[in-house]
Amino acid sequence: MYEDLLVPTDGSERTDAAVDHAVELARAFDATVHVVSVADSRNRFESPSSGIAAEAWLDAERERAEESVERVRSTLPDDVDAITAVREGTPVDEILDYVDEAGADAVVMATHGRSGLDRYLMGSVTEKVVRSSPVPVLTVSGRDADD
Repeated sequence: MYEDLLVPTDGSERTDAAVDHAVELARAFDATVHVVSVADSRNRFESPSSGIAAEAWLDAERERAEESVERVRSTLPDDVDAITAVREGTPVDEILDYVDEAGADAVVMATHGRSGLDRYLMGSVTEKVVRSSPVPVLTVSGRDADD
């Protein structure tokens, strides 16, 4: 049923719960886990008064994305096949493109991320993936015990 599972990550610890679910599914179905992180190319702080240059923003995003996939990859057990990828662009678009390109059968992702002004300005990546994905999306609460 599932041969390829996609786990998008932003590098936060809240992704851990989604990774745990993906590992269990991968073991049950002998599936490959694809771990992807997107360097968000949208620099919402770029303006003459903000002081963050587009190139510096993207460099920082690339570094965060690379660290994110490595962090998840290092936690995966040896008996689970994994493929990692770092993409650049708009997170929702890149995640959905990866679903198609990798032939993913399902997406497993945390229900966390932006809140407040960031969520208003950028939107919820998980929500948009759920609404647009051509494959099932398993959303896993990434809430901390203190939330």
